[in-house]
Amino acid sequence: MTAESSIGSGQEAPRPGGPARPAWTFLTNHGHVLLSVAADPDILVADIAERVGITTRAALQILKDLESAGYLQRARVGRRTHYTIRPHQHFRHPATAAQEVDGLIRLFAAPAPDERPAAAAEK
Repeated sequence: MTAESSIGSGQEAPRPGGPARPAWTFLTNHGHVLLSVAADPDILVADIAERVGITTRAALQILKDLESAGYLQRARVGRRTHYTIRPHQHFRHPATAAQEVDGLIRLFAAPAPDERPAAAAEK
């Protein structure tokens, strides 16, 4: 895939050693990092970076941003870091500032409709 053909397909050119990524996504890297930490409070920074598709340095900076803004707390537990999501924090954009990020976290934590048990789907 060339850079020219990637523009029309909505895909960026493949990164060296990695798959092609979409030219844009609905969630920012900050959102993806927050969701990664919400899914696994003991996740390693390197694993966050890999999951989100960013460098370890970028993941660390985003974690600092999220902590400074009050979205999460970091605590050292031995040689590891444990993350705690602070509830009831609002989105930063004025258009969505009335909404809490808790709803986004719940949305991505919930199993997809086709993954729910049959008994729950029948109710």
